[in-house]
Amino acid sequence: MSRRGWTLFLAMSVVWGIPYLLIRIAVRQLDPGVLVFGRTAPAAALLLPLALARGYWSEIRRNIGWIIVFAVVEFGVPWYLMSQSERHITSSLTSLLIASVPLFSVVAQRLRRSGEVVGGRRLIGLGVGALGVALLVGVAIGGGALAWIALMLAVCVGYTLGPIILATRLTHVPGVAVVAAATGTMALAWVPWSVTHWPRHVSAETWSSMAVLSLVCTAGAFLTFFALVKEVGSTRSVVVTYVNTAIAVVLGIAFLREPLTVGILLGFPLVLAGSVLATSGPRSRLQLVAAGDADPVGSD
Repeated sequence: MSRRGWTLFLAMSVVWGIPYLLIRIAVRQLDPGVLVFGRTAPAAALLLPLALARGYWSEIRRNIGWIIVFAVVEFGVPWYLMSQSERHITSSLTSLLIASVPLFSVVAQRLRRSGEVVGGRRLIGLGVGALGVALLVGVAIGGGALAWIALMLAVCVGYTLGPIILATRLTHVPGVAVVAAATGTMALAWVPWSVTHWPRHVSAETWSSMAVLSLVCTAGAFLTFFALVKEVGSTRSVVVTYVNTAIAVVLGIAFLREPLTVGILLGFPLVLAGSVLATSGPRSRLQLVAAGDADPVGSD
């Protein structure tokens, strides 16, 4: 991975390591649908004028169909399900389940028969990671969390499809245009729900959590993520999930006094090892050419 790729990767690891803590704080007062609106509306208000000022309206209009699909699978549905789940399971477990996204990505890669090579090492990693997820789920089920874990696995599916859409359907569209339009459409979609479910009182802590979630973890993070997907590809870009997971677990234990459970101690190392193996190996010819690492007409 290039120096630019590593810089983007480390930035994403930090920025996407803190939302789990902030979501856990926000859902104490906010309905999950209201939180989705609170995350998307300020980001859209910030980015839409910028996108229009740069003359991206025609790009948005031509690609609005795929932008809406991306918005639904990456923002609209996953954020609601995640916020709902964090009312019942810890932020640590939430982030650990999200760490399985690279494993979902490898499965999706196999199903869509992309140009990336999936060898024996990556298949072994898929199995190891799946065992880690099974351990996490098995320990948590004892606490009656099966339904919320199922919702989180649905979130993983959305987080798998989002980068694929970016890499295959929206790679030619400026990142600010996609994020602005995606957050804007989702904010509009959640307006009716938010009007009827807005709480009577919102504390300063909740307001500040929403602000950071929207402006830093959404607007800023997705612009960075777009650059990361274009730099390293859709499959490797989701590897950021198992780095930000470690950050999320530490924050949950430190600030929310969440327990360091047997499931975390046994499952997370396996998820981490499996994800590393499952996302390792040579990149496709197309990715090498795009990154400038290979001659497009050279011999193999």
